[in-house]
Amino acid sequence: MLGTISGFDRIGEENAFAVLARAGALAASGKDVINLGIGQPDFPTPGNIVEAAVKALRDGQHGYTPATGIPELREAVAADIHGRFAIEVNPENVLIVPGGKVTMFAAILMFGEPGADILYPDPGFPIYRSMIEFTGARPVPIPIREENGFAFSAEEALSLVTANTRLVILNSPANPCGGVTPKAEVDTLVSGLAERPDVALLSDEIYDQMLYDGEKHVPLLGYPEIRDRVILLNGWSKTYAMTGWRMGYSVWPASLYEKVRKLAVNAWSCVNAPAQHAAIEALTGPQDAVGEMVAEFDARRKLVVDLLNGIPGVSCITPKGAFYAFPNITDTGRLAKELASDLLEGPGVATIGGPDFGILGEGYLRLSYANSQDNIREALGRMRKFLAGE
Repeated sequence: MLGTISGFDRIGEENAFAVLARAGALAASGKDVINLGIGQPDFPTPGNIVEAAVKALRDGQHGYTPATGIPELREAVAADIHGRFAIEVNPENVLIVPGGKVTMFAAILMFGEPGADILYPDPGFPIYRSMIEFTGARPVPIPIREENGFAFSAEEALSLVTANTRLVILNSPANPCGGVTPKAEVDTLVSGLAERPDVALLSDEIYDQMLYDGEKHVPLLGYPEIRDRVILLNGWSKTYAMTGWRMGYSVWPASLYEKVRKLAVNAWSCVNAPAQHAAIEALTGPQDAVGEMVAEFDARRKLVVDLLNGIPGVSCITPKGAFYAFPNITDTGRLAKELASDLLEGPGVATIGGPDFGILGEGYLRLSYANSQDNIREALGRMRKFLAGE
């Protein structure tokens, strides 16, 4: 009989995939299910990107690449960041990785150990806390509150920083709440952390092009006073509808780059070669599809908020980024995960209970509006009838 494997009992998971699997099983059994649970665009990857991968395959791009990514792609990432934000990035600090989670894994593994504190957003992406606990570090939640528009409070975050803090994780635009932290709050946080040169920052900016109502993204790399300890997490999954391609990138401080390069060699060797060529095309080719997708998300955002606020017992503030709504269901008298399960098993509407995103998620559901407007109308109509007992 195998003994206990130390640490692995502390690993959590992302329940959105469990909901996706259950929704798929119900659909396979003949149930009509509308999935507002999984966080992936419902658009196909743009054709020019697909063709770039096909061409790379036909051109013989079948072998290993450098563990850090092919130079042309690292240069394209640096050029894209400079083009959008006027921030200089050395391609030698760019690491191409198989998806966004890899950067979380590497950064948290690097700084997490017993006796260390790591701050993370709550409600937030569940893998943050899962990985923190796996390393033996103490997870310290930064509250993400509805009354703040689901943005973090810099003052509250700074109050949680202690002598044991090694890493602070930030996410804006945010999953699961759709919040966008105002520049003034980021400025205040950076000012406070400038006095703590021993604290690193992991900035998850995977939704940086999914903004609405005139919001502007505030990249953490744009602050010189902390630039030497910022780890940027980004990638192609959301912006270019490439979730299944498993393409991500990160920008690392020079002092950490060799460490993460060694981790890449040990863990994944390199990223899929033709997918890297597709990623170059995504960054350097036409961007029309991105604008069209975000415009459609914007229309769905307005629709889903309007419909949610028409359901008795449910209220929803308007998200400013990403493609999620985080409605407050407290007045229904239901627990969030119980309600999410009943909505799936009953009227066939897949959502995610707020507690799957943290201890402060009770009283909320996460709905992804990465689905058609017709499906959103039908799903929220079913939800309204279910809560009304019809």
